[in-house]
Amino acid sequence: MSLTTSDRVEITELVSRYNQAIDSGDHETWASTFTADGTFNSKSGQASGTDELSQFAKGFSERMPGARHWVNNLVIDGDGDTAELCCYLNLMRGGEVLSSATYNDTLIKQDGNWKFKSRNVS
Repeated sequence: MSLTTSDRVEITELVSRYNQAIDSGDHETWASTFTADGTFNSKSGQASGTDELSQFAKGFSERMPGARHWVNNLVIDGDGDTAELCCYLNLMRGGEVLSSATYNDTLIKQDGNWKFKSRNVS
């Protein structure tokens, strides 16, 4: 079964919750956007599992106060239980682009909710 419009909206909202959580310093909410064994990989670090993810987000917020994640050009493919997401990221602060990257993600639907299984930044 292909993704429904509702799945696509829920995945887009997951991305927004992820961005707003890390930008506001809410590291627990940020970690909760991943599965319990979810992974995050980027130039600035790697984390696996809820505790490591939460610590990573806390460290990011402390190092980058005022940073804002802006994503666009979301392309979402998948079926009713798994999805692949590719989108662009601009990390901004005070009107300055700090970095530009691409997210390549694997998502799964757990208990009716979409979560990141893996999130890779390149």
